[in-house]
Amino acid sequence: MTHNNQDQKEISIVIPALNEAESLPVLCGEISEVMKNVTNNYEIIIVNDGSSDETEKTINNLHNNDKEHIMGICLKVNFGKATALKVGFGQALGKIIITMDADLQDDPKEIPHFIAKINEGYDLVSGWKQNRKDSFIKNNSSKFYNFITSLFSKIKLHDFNCGFKAYRSEIAKELDLYGQLHRYIPVMIGNQGYKVTEIPVHHRKRKYGKSKYGPVRFLNGFLDLLTVIILTRYFKRPAHFFGAFGFIALGTGSIIGLYITFLKFSSGSIQNRLPLLIAGILLVMVGVQLVSLGLIGEMFVKISGKEDDGSKIKRIIE
Repeated sequence: MTHNNQDQKEISIVIPALNEAESLPVLCGEISEVMKNVTNNYEIIIVNDGSSDETEKTINNLHNNDKEHIMGICLKVNFGKATALKVGFGQALGKIIITMDADLQDDPKEIPHFIAKINEGYDLVSGWKQNRKDSFIKNNSSKFYNFITSLFSKIKLHDFNCGFKAYRSEIAKELDLYGQLHRYIPVMIGNQGYKVTEIPVHHRKRKYGKSKYGPVRFLNGFLDLLTVIILTRYFKRPAHFFGAFGFIALGTGSIIGLYITFLKFSSGSIQNRLPLLIAGILLVMVGVQLVSLGLIGEMFVKISGKEDDGSKIKRIIE
């Protein structure tokens, strides 16, 4: 399903929303005030991610009051933020796409700063909430999460999961987002060779509703990081990922086997090294399996089945 108005926009602002009926009118009003000094050629795309409150009705009202700038996309059920973003990117007509959370914690006054940074030649500009208005636990778990992500991904940012971002349109539309992969968009883009940077942004306290995230998000984050690293660095060469660990295990197991063989021939016994022998055999077996898995992955690397995102949309308000 596509946007009916094919006129190119300068700026598209994509806002995923889940039960944010109270926040959206305030946010859209703030955005409109800021955009008066930027450009009139913009659009606000609100993606209602299966809300159970009055969010859809609110989007209808906002659209009726400003049909030139505001459109809505209503998903059939709650698919998650990653899918909401992907659907919004697919409908966006702007040369620059900006994403914001709907909870009013992102300050629209930062929008011109994002645009200026994109115009310097960057492909993605991510927000950095230096002074977060969140709980002590959330702040410190986020710092740890960002440190680990930066360490393993080699993308040097302070705040990977900040929802306030700006993209060149063609970059955003290339992203294959699903599950919880929106957390690692800078990793996905950076590992493809695009220019990624960040700017400090003003962060505000949540005024309405409650946070949609809990401890499970933190625990699942590291599995998602592994997924992103595999998909961005090793998707086209899985043998390099699995093969590296496979040869390490195979080599270690072989060395142990040679050592046990030496003991047997030099002293006539393995000198109570049975557990070590078993470990060596297991390592060889695991190594062979990992190498084989990598080779099988190479055979299937180009096979993919992607669901049409249009099937998730209930209706578009435009």
